[in-house]
Amino acid sequence: MEWPANVGHFPFAEVTSTLDVAREKAGQVASPTWITATRQTASRGRRGRPWVAPVGNFYGTLMVPCSDPMLASLRSFVAALALRDALDAAMGEGPKLALKWPNDVLLNSGKVAGILLESLTVQGRMWGVAVGIGVNLNASPDIAQVEERAVVPVNIKGESGADVTPDVFLKLLAPAFAKWDAQLMTFGFTPIRNAWLEDAARLGETITARLPNEEITGRFETVDENGYLILNTAKGLRSIAAADVFF
Repeated sequence: MEWPANVGHFPFAEVTSTLDVAREKAGQVASPTWITATRQTASRGRRGRPWVAPVGNFYGTLMVPCSDPMLASLRSFVAALALRDALDAAMGEGPKLALKWPNDVLLNSGKVAGILLESLTVQGRMWGVAVGIGVNLNASPDIAQVEERAVVPVNIKGESGADVTPDVFLKLLAPAFAKWDAQLMTFGFTPIRNAWLEDAARLGETITARLPNEEITGRFETVDENGYLILNTAKGLRSIAAADVFF
């Protein structure tokens, strides 16, 4: 696939985190720009949790100029669809992919990729969004390093036998992201939402969403027009903007 037009790329050998580099470079680019690294020394996941980052996996952040917080937040769904397409292209038919709200991609029911969004500010104003992406290409964290009740990590090579380098994966991911992002900017969230729901993990099943002060269990009904999780609970429908989800 061809590299998308008007999309930049800064490759690094080693960084603390590609998200850190994105914060440093906020405001210095005029178009979406990828930052990738062979090695990360201080990877992190949701809510600042440490994240194991073996060399050989994919570590990248896409800087997207965007001053609208809601539009920025919807890039997690764009990223999920782009990851689905890139993983399909890398592995071929056979392995089963699913999209786990709000920010994971599952391969044969195990976590193969994660997405982390952070806002980017310049002089106190929102400049854009950093879409951090990590993909287990050839290795995955030991189960002992995974949070209790979390989905077991897997990797592409172990599940499909495909041997994919980070450089090759970026060449699949960048065009896929550009394609879905163009859909978002042209037609709004509806086509993104519909495509995401086609492969949503545990749609129609009972799941648990953990918020800072409570856990909510209910049937996963849908994702609404804002990207919020809709659960049908014993107390009625609940709309959840952000949470950790457990099956």
